[in-house]
Amino acid sequence: MNSGAATLARLPLLLIEDERSVMEFIRTALERNGYACSTANSAAEGIRTLESGHFGGIISDMRTPGGASGADVHSWIVLHRPELKDRMLFITGDTVNENTMKALQSTGVPYIEKPFRVQELINIVERIFGKAE
Repeated sequence: MNSGAATLARLPLLLIEDERSVMEFIRTALERNGYACSTANSAAEGIRTLESGHFGGIISDMRTPGGASGADVHSWIVLHRPELKDRMLFITGDTVNENTMKALQSTGVPYIEKPFRVQELINIVERIFGKAE
């Protein structure tokens, strides 16, 4: 693993999720498995957080209130933090929505569907971000 990836692996993950119960569930699962985690409760807040902080990866709900979406977060990352574009995971409860599916396919970002089990989440997180140190 090159040193850039090793450095990214030590940074906290940014979790963008507007449902408090879901956010707490995911944050607890990540922290129990050794990941540091920062949170934002909308895509817009997530982008502001990314502007001012350094993160090893992003886990974002596809749909959050406030006019920005997970796809908007991805677009911002591609422009401003391209080293993170392959270190993203989307969460969605909305794969039946045609616009959501188009956004998931166009970004190519892996996603996990709600509801999911903790172990499913940790398996995909480890695959994308590497095991926590």
